[in-house]
Amino acid sequence: MERTAISELYEWKSRQDRKPLIVRGARQVGKTWLILDFAKKAYKQYVYVNFEEDDFLNHVFENDFDIGRIITAISLRTNKDIDNNTLLILDEIQSAPRGVTSLKYFCEKAHDYHVIAAGSLLGMAMHQKDSFPVGKVDFVDMSPLSFHEFLLAMGEKRIAELLAQHDWKMVEMVKDKLTNLLKTYYYVGGMPEVVDSYQQRKDFAEVRRIQNNILDTYNNDFSKHAPLNEVPRIRMVWNSIAGQLAKENKKFIYGMLREGARAKDFEVAIEWLKDAGLIYKVNRTKRGELPLNAFEDFNAFKIFLLDVGLLSAINKLTAETLIMGNAIFSTYKGALTEQYVFQQIRDKVDFVYYWSAENSRGELDFLVQKEGKVIPIEVKAEENLRSKSLAAFVAKYPRLHGLRFSMSDYREQEWMTNIPLYAMI
Repeated sequence: MERTAISELYEWKSRQDRKPLIVRGARQVGKTWLILDFAKKAYKQYVYVNFEEDDFLNHVFENDFDIGRIITAISLRTNKDIDNNTLLILDEIQSAPRGVTSLKYFCEKAHDYHVIAAGSLLGMAMHQKDSFPVGKVDFVDMSPLSFHEFLLAMGEKRIAELLAQHDWKMVEMVKDKLTNLLKTYYYVGGMPEVVDSYQQRKDFAEVRRIQNNILDTYNNDFSKHAPLNEVPRIRMVWNSIAGQLAKENKKFIYGMLREGARAKDFEVAIEWLKDAGLIYKVNRTKRGELPLNAFEDFNAFKIFLLDVGLLSAINKLTAETLIMGNAIFSTYKGALTEQYVFQQIRDKVDFVYYWSAENSRGELDFLVQKEGKVIPIEVKAEENLRSKSLAAFVAKYPRLHGLRFSMSDYREQEWMTNIPLYAMI
């Protein structure tokens, strides 16, 4: 399985001012797999420690932060010599008392060592006894497989290369195949275990079983890691997301959680899920001017899940509904498509917002900032080419060029470019 994030690890290794690296991401997005794959390819030797599994080393940071002593203890425990050409992998570091804090001392007193730490955001966000080593670590964020990575996992490297070349005439020749692959991705999603299972067995029932197991793990984590008084609110927010996205106006509505619900009652629950990497907040911005964050509206936002396949599983959508099509499914198809588009763009831009007019029905699905440019985006689940909101927004800000993602073929106009949904790589 090829993960594009490995290039960030190679870039980290080559830095002269390299700091200990933290690989962040929700549970089961492939953090450990990526690090070990990188270790095998980029180093002659690596040492792997899992602090959840090794009770002896779990206490190695408690007495002091003498890096020499810590390295010796890990070397003796793993029976491997550790020098500054060895990659030291500290997995589930949040499970070791003062483990996260120790990274500060690796940075200050042993900067020649190559150190990568990993752990679920659930543990790291809630591990309140440690002081976080601000400014002393580098980060790489892991997400589920993108559609591009999914194509590679399915053995479709030639199609992925074709899309990357933007040879739109050739792309049209394989449109039917790409459309089916995209629909399959809506169902399977990008969780590595799920993708690996589908690649090997092509069994949709097994895909759904693994997805449900992942969702059960997340639900169990709510009780295990979150403050007890927040668990009911976290579950209410989590269970409402599918319904929130199904609305025509996908702005998060507290009243859908319970009658009379207020923002202050659920702020901690939403932030907990966000810190855990399970959801993403996309705030409204009021204007289409740089910088977008200067016009951010913190009181209006959308919430997306980490993975489109898990969204399909939560809604118990069948493979037949998604892949073969179903007339009664048309309303929710927009929610899945917007979730998919968000996943493809979130790591490729500087800021992601949505826009809505103050006193009218006009709304843009996304408004992003990338490399000093503002890009308005409209999402269409099918081939519908009506783009009233996008056209009106570009007319209001004539220096901008719009993007529309739909199932229609590539076309470029003076004010807008239409890109097929399956070409978002």
